[in-house]
Amino acid sequence: MNQLISVWAGLDTTRRTTVVAATLGMFAAVYFLSQAATQPRMALLYAGLDASTAGEVVTALEAKGALVEVRGPAIYVNAAERDALRLALAGEGLPRNGAQGYELLDALTGFGTTAQMFDATYWRAKEGELARTITANHQFSAARVHISNPASDPFRKGQVEAASVSVTMASGSMTPGQAMAIRYLVASAVAGLEPENVSVIDSVNGLVSNGTDPASRAAGISDDRAEALRNSVTRLLEARVGPGRAVVEVTVDPVTEREEFTERRFDPDGRVPISSDSEETTTSSSGTGSGGVTVASNLPDGDAGGANSSSQSNETRTREVVNFEVSETQRAVIREPGSIRRISVAVLVDGVTTQSEGGTPEWQARSEQELADLRELVASAIGYNVNRGDQITIRSMQFQPPPAFDPPEPPGLLARLSFDAMGMAQLAVLAVVSLVLGLFVVRPILLRAPAQTAAALAPPDPSLAPADASSPGELPSLPALDGEIDGGFAPLGELPSFDSINANTDPAARLRELIEEKQDETVEVLSQWMGDPQEARR
Repeated sequence: MNQLISVWAGLDTTRRTTVVAATLGMFAAVYFLSQAATQPRMALLYAGLDASTAGEVVTALEAKGALVEVRGPAIYVNAAERDALRLALAGEGLPRNGAQGYELLDALTGFGTTAQMFDATYWRAKEGELARTITANHQFSAARVHISNPASDPFRKGQVEAASVSVTMASGSMTPGQAMAIRYLVASAVAGLEPENVSVIDSVNGLVSNGTDPASRAAGISDDRAEALRNSVTRLLEARVGPGRAVVEVTVDPVTEREEFTERRFDPDGRVPISSDSEETTTSSSGTGSGGVTVASNLPDGDAGGANSSSQSNETRTREVVNFEVSETQRAVIREPGSIRRISVAVLVDGVTTQSEGGTPEWQARSEQELADLRELVASAIGYNVNRGDQITIRSMQFQPPPAFDPPEPPGLLARLSFDAMGMAQLAVLAVVSLVLGLFVVRPILLRAPAQTAAALAPPDPSLAPADASSPGELPSLPALDGEIDGGFAPLGELPSFDSINANTDPAARLRELIEEKQDETVEVLSQWMGDPQEARR
């Protein structure tokens, strides 16, 4: 302690300020170094939550005593506790995705709840449950469902139930197939609701499908059918040319309009009896009379009389009526959107690589016979119809080789270890600052201070003393020494050697210890130096 006080007393004001500032900086660096080393590593818990849901999550975490850090829309917690906190929050129903569902009905009681209140709560719960079901798919980040339920009024006719769904995609845009799936999901959950009356809206691209547009419905069907045909043709070609050596594109032209017509045909050559009517009539008659009439019978005197005669007659009539109907054919045809109007297929296959005489690989196109065989396979796979106007184009061309990439290096030890790079960098900077302050600022000042203090305590050289003893700052004159020492004089050979003192101590400290132990001998040596100015200058 005395040594520190003496060192401090030997410093001037500038050096004292430097030592104090360096010491404070070193202590601050060590403090921040310890804080950074003991601070836990934070990991992302949830991100992208709305304000109300994020507030519920933060409140629940603070109630559990967890360390929480909010960085904008993201919530960070201690990395060691992240999984446990996630499970605990899930058990409490946090974070809440979308609106509340059927749990709204639990708050209703029979007392004081009217029929209108129950209906409103029921439809609100239905909308919440549908929104939860939609957002359960990882492709959708948020959803809102609105169901238009007309009032049960028996005097109003023609009321149609409708619904609308607003969806926010996690990435990309919504496809017609996804919109159709949402429509059928909502329509199946609400009694009396048709899929055509459900409108699906993408929060980025707007209306995707309102359920009544036949073109959008046909487009979704054609896209799915084209994808299925493309996969079938690709799988078939790769079995021959190899994986990745065939590119197939299929275009399905669907029918988007709805057609309905009725056809009625008559065949004049074809008669069909539908009814027949037969009628038969028979008539018979008989009679007696005189003989035949002659000229004599007409004369007055003639022979009018004659012999009597009899007559008899029979008549038969037959009539038949047959009704025939002309052959007639009636046909009603309805064509709905979605049927295939035409299919176009484009196929690009790679050639064959052979070795030349010099060993150099050469590319050759596939033969026309092989391309014809592949074309027949493609035609069979897609259901080729020449009357429909289908087209198949197949070509053999050289594929461009993919760019060469160096294989990834195996991860090293540091890459396999999980550590915070920013935290390690902060620790390294603080450690370097502490070492610089300690080694290059404080230590040199403390080492130079004892030597300067010893020089200040040494007596001045008489030959260098000023001529005017009365000038300011002059040291008082010392009594002359006669060289005699009370108690005898110990020869210098009997002084202890510097090597006998601990070699690990500072040379100035060893010199001070030697002076304190041999004060008389030190004074004798100094007196001899002062008596011989030439020796003192050496």
